[in-house]
Amino acid sequence: MNTIKGEQLLARLNWRYATQQFDPSRKIPPEDWAAMEEALILSPSSYGLQPWTFVVITDRKMRKRLFPSTWNQRQILDCSHFVVFAARTKITNEDIDRHVARTAELRGGTVEALKRFRDAVAEDLVTGTRAAQAHEWAARQAYIALGNFMTSAALLGIDTCPMEGFKPDEYDEILELPTRRLTSVVCCAAGYRSSEDKSAGQKKVRFAPTDVIHIV
Repeated sequence: MNTIKGEQLLARLNWRYATQQFDPSRKIPPEDWAAMEEALILSPSSYGLQPWTFVVITDRKMRKRLFPSTWNQRQILDCSHFVVFAARTKITNEDIDRHVARTAELRGGTVEALKRFRDAVAEDLVTGTRAAQAHEWAARQAYIALGNFMTSAALLGIDTCPMEGFKPDEYDEILELPTRRLTSVVCCAAGYRSSEDKSAGQKKVRFAPTDVIHIV
């Protein structure tokens, strides 16, 4: 398998920034968006449980409904694709059983052979002390997917803007997420930067390696 060089990776990461102005006339090609969706699916999660749903909003009318609940930030209107990262509000035995069944299907073997794994996950997230905080756990998993999504986009030359500036309760109601045991956690606009976005040329502000990396 071919790999990219370190300098190539760093070049893409230095290229990306939180895009403030998107070019509404440019849309992500279908083949690139298909790759981006697959990148979301391939995102890692604890136990491999995938306690999320990625709500991709391309419908203009729906974006206009969400616009006031996004503090009138135009990224939601002007980007090519807008993704709402929704996390499970509760982890159930059914969630774990579904994952175990899918594992047996794809890897071979039986559900019975995975019983020890299945029970360990259930004891942690369903009946254990972390069950009450399962939503917070699921939200952290969604942020892992967000990071994977943004890095994948940068490698494809697609701009992104992660967005926490929205009203989750209003998003949940408009998107009818509670009926699916989900709640919105974070959003991300994807598309192509406008030539008028002054943020594109600004130097990245990062602390020095000695301030943030500690080697033991």
